[in-house]
Amino acid sequence: MARIETPRRVRGTQDIFGEEQRRFAHVLATFERVRRLYCFGRVDLPVFEATEVFARSIGETTDVVSKEMYTFPDRGGDSLTLRPEFTAGIARAFLTEGWQQYAPLKVTTSGAVFRYERPQKGRYRQFHQIDAEILGAPEPAADVELLVMADQLLRELGIADGVTLQLNTLGDAETREAWRAGLVAHFEAHRGELSEDSLTRLDKNPMRILDSKDPRDRPIADAAPDIDAYLTDEARAFFDAVTAGLDAAGVAWTRNARLVRGLDYYRHTAFEFVTDRLGAQGTVLAGGRYDGLVESLGGAPTAGVGWAAGVERLAMLLEEPAASTIDAVVVPMGAAAEARALGLVAALRRAGFAIDMAYKGKMKQRLAKADALGARYALILGDDELASDQIQVKRLADGVQQVHPLDAVAEALV
Repeated sequence: MARIETPRRVRGTQDIFGEEQRRFAHVLATFERVRRLYCFGRVDLPVFEATEVFARSIGETTDVVSKEMYTFPDRGGDSLTLRPEFTAGIARAFLTEGWQQYAPLKVTTSGAVFRYERPQKGRYRQFHQIDAEILGAPEPAADVELLVMADQLLRELGIADGVTLQLNTLGDAETREAWRAGLVAHFEAHRGELSEDSLTRLDKNPMRILDSKDPRDRPIADAAPDIDAYLTDEARAFFDAVTAGLDAAGVAWTRNARLVRGLDYYRHTAFEFVTDRLGAQGTVLAGGRYDGLVESLGGAPTAGVGWAAGVERLAMLLEEPAASTIDAVVVPMGAAAEARALGLVAALRRAGFAIDMAYKGKMKQRLAKADALGARYALILGDDELASDQIQVKRLADGVQQVHPLDAVAEALV
């Protein structure tokens, strides 16, 4: 008989279990708690969308759209794409579901996202993000609220030390247009010295040259004009209001005048929380204001600002979370005790206790299992206990053991 080969896990995916899963779950539980403190609602979105949602919102010239999306035709011939991020789907839902009536709309979401890229530390082809957005709020106070929320999340996760908030302004539409022209003039003067990628960006997305890691581009990019020379009075006032709000809330920040977002619908605030604890890939949370996004999807002009963070990257920074505690492990000795224990376990679980059962092995082995699981008590039930309608309750921390009536065992666990 031919040997059946076991299927392998697909490259760039992961099976999350044990300590790793506890870190993962801790990030999500903390995010859920913080979003309630800030009065954000929760939304859940489709895993796939029409391809045009991402092509139009993320930008057809970006690496995500041109190289990294998982795109496929369905049986009806429509082009669908597994979501590479959340903001575009939220903007699409804002339009198609009529959520304009709730503006300003404050929502969060989380889940798997997909990008076909080279797997590396903390980066997978199927990975997970948490995401927070405010739609329909043009005021700088919305930017401040999201930034303070992100700062509190990192603090409550215990990973804020060594993480720096880098902040920049991209100005309003008038500012961006003037700055873009200034950048094009600067880079055109050095066209012969730029890398091939930057030459492509010069025609389509010149701001992205500022992000280039190519050594040929760095001196030219570093010498490019800053946006400050092009800021309108309104854009400068907006940025001043954001920084003043952060100062008032006690959130430390540093200016990074080279922090950009290439697409035209980005406005005003751009930010990244960065650390050197993850090697070269140092961004743990990033976002910005995208006042032109909803309009690019066919909606009315709508303000928007948001951020996203990779769950895996946040989890890598955590101290190991404690394993979940178990109230008790039931240790039935004998067939009659096992039958009675099933009802006891069900009753205790319905009463709100975390209960496991140790079925196999000698008494010593079963008690060792209860201890290894982190249980507070072992509940020992044998023929003698059944005959007297009682149960042995052993406190595993110090070995103290007492007899309790079977119908009062819940009181012994409080």
